[in-house]
Amino acid sequence: MKLILKSFAVFSLAISLTNCGEKKETDAYENPVEEKTEATTETTVDPLFAKGQELFEGKGTCTACHKPDTKVIGPSIKEIAKIYKEKGASIAAFINEEGEPIVDPTQYETMKTNFAITKAMTAEERKALEVYMMSFE
Repeated sequence: MKLILKSFAVFSLAISLTNCGEKKETDAYENPVEEKTEATTETTVDPLFAKGQELFEGKGTCTACHKPDTKVIGPSIKEIAKIYKEKGASIAAFINEEGEPIVDPTQYETMKTNFAITKAMTAEERKALEVYMMSFE
């Protein structure tokens, strides 16, 4: 009887030690399920895009006349981007007064008032504005 009790005690101890370990998740068929690790997706923002957005919404004062989807005083950003892409033209050149108005020439006189601001920008800042605006197409 002692041998049976000792065997039972050793068996119980062995079972309890193996069950105290890390528990693995299993499916309905008792197959181990891989641990789900949270995948981190790293999104990088083009620095020119970020700078362009900052300029567009800030010192460029562009939001006073241009909205993403709606014509306000000037055409929407989507319309501008679409036409500039179709024509292969440069927004950066236009806001530096190196290009003709191609979207809505009737608004050219109104836009000219902002050329003092945009011409004071660096070439990189004007390019950043273009990158930002062209992202709407």
